Amino acid sequence: MPSPQDTSVHQDRPVVRPTRQDEVAAAGSELIGGPVGRWARVGTGPLTPVRVLVLVAIGMFALGMVQKIPCYDWAWFQGVSSQYTHACYSDIPHLYVGRGFADGLVPYADRLNGDMAYLEYPVLTGLFMQVASWLTLTPDSDPMQQREQMYWLVNAGMLMICAVVIVVCVARTHRYRPWDGLLVALAPAFALTATINWDLFAVALTAAAMLMWSRGRALAFGVLIGLATAAKLYPVLLLGPLLVLCLRAGRPRDFTRALFGAVAAWLVVNVPVMLAAPEGWKKFYTFSQERQIDYGSFWLLITQRTGKPIDVSTVNTASVLLMVVLCAAIAGLALSARHRPRLAQLVFLVVAAFVLTNKVYSPQYVLWLIPLAALARPRWRDFLIWQACEVMYFLGIWMYLAYTTSGDKHQGLPQEGYQVAIALHLLGTLYLCAVVVRDILMPERDPVRRDGSDDPSGGVLDGAPDTPLLAGLAHRSPGHRTPAAEGPQVEEGTADGPPAS
Repeated sequence: MPSPQDTSVHQDRPVVRPTRQDEVAAAGSELIGGPVGRWARVGTGPLTPVRVLVLVAIGMFALGMVQKIPCYDWAWFQGVSSQYTHACYSDIPHLYVGRGFADGLVPYADRLNGDMAYLEYPVLTGLFMQVASWLTLTPDSDPMQQREQMYWLVNAGMLMICAVVIVVCVARTHRYRPWDGLLVALAPAFALTATINWDLFAVALTAAAMLMWSRGRALAFGVLIGLATAAKLYPVLLLGPLLVLCLRAGRPRDFTRALFGAVAAWLVVNVPVMLAAPEGWKKFYTFSQERQIDYGSFWLLITQRTGKPIDVSTVNTASVLLMVVLCAAIAGLALSARHRPRLAQLVFLVVAAFVLTNKVYSPQYVLWLIPLAALARPRWRDFLIWQACEVMYFLGIWMYLAYTTSGDKHQGLPQEGYQVAIALHLLGTLYLCAVVVRDILMPERDPVRRDGSDDPSGGVLDGAPDTPLLAGLAHRSPGHRTPAAEGPQVEEGTADGPPAS
């Protein structure tokens, strides 16, 4: 019997096989025997698609850990620039000492020594860090380097679980497109940045929320979004696209349930800490406001090119205004498009807008976008173009920091080179956004809708009646089943179906 992962709820739709639709996937499959045959029986043995994806994800995560070995052995602990020249920096071992976990301090309650008075992370991430410190079983009498190494290993193990959860959730969100999870599992930027910080925890909760919504479980979606927002701020942005699509589909009650779940879950996690340690609790929010223009942002590019500093309050206001303008434009696109966009497409655009307008872009922020990109635009060519830009930025920031911390040696990338790396990151993200917008305007170019599907990750929105709210700019349609193209329907996997581009 085929496994549940390998059969769609729509019995007339087989599992989509990327090697029959995607020329890049087909070319890559030559390394393992070529594209799958028409009569191949997929998922009938122990190696189902999801199990294969889990193995690949674990393997890639392990390679990312191997890439950190020079730092694990010595570069985190000797000098400053070595961890940058080897491109293996991680916040985890440094904050084990710097945020009081090595001394047994209680996050948010105990004041820290140094330039940071309290832990500057949301409470659920703080809990994740604390649990990892409890699991770091090295005695206090051991050398601090050995304790930091063990703390990083414990966190890496916990983050690996998060990575597996993300891949499984992406594979199951589109029921009959499990292989889209391979985009996440093989993403080079995913492996390189997974253990820099604790972002994977929030990304895993967000991926699980997307899975719950695709199954029509609005309240569970909301609870997971609330928990994810308690670990990182960006997941709350998912509620905006959901509101717009629910209004267009006439499903406001489902959005209300999701909103209630999100608010309730966030309050349950935050209120106890807010009451017990108000100064420590609000540190994340005050730090976000006070933080200066930092690495990776186009604001830094502007200040470096002009040589003129920009006041942080001005940047905060401008960033918010830009984000509001972009969100309004995305909402207008969603309400006026000829066919209702897919949820994953709008979510990707909103989170990408936040990344592009923010005053800081840490290398691990790419983790926020990778699962959403795999759901919004599951095409290897576009995904790899974007990933190449992100890998270049990953290398660029470490080489730039090596240059600025190596004294007169100037080992690394000068400021002009780093500006090129920032530009590549911005252009790569904008390119992927442009392709997603084109898919919204031209649904026949959307790989997910190529077979006439509506919104496999849309849950109650999938196949719901579609009423464009900006009727003057769109055509009314009684349903939302979008034909792949004009002319006869092409069966998946036949030679006559041109791949979507």
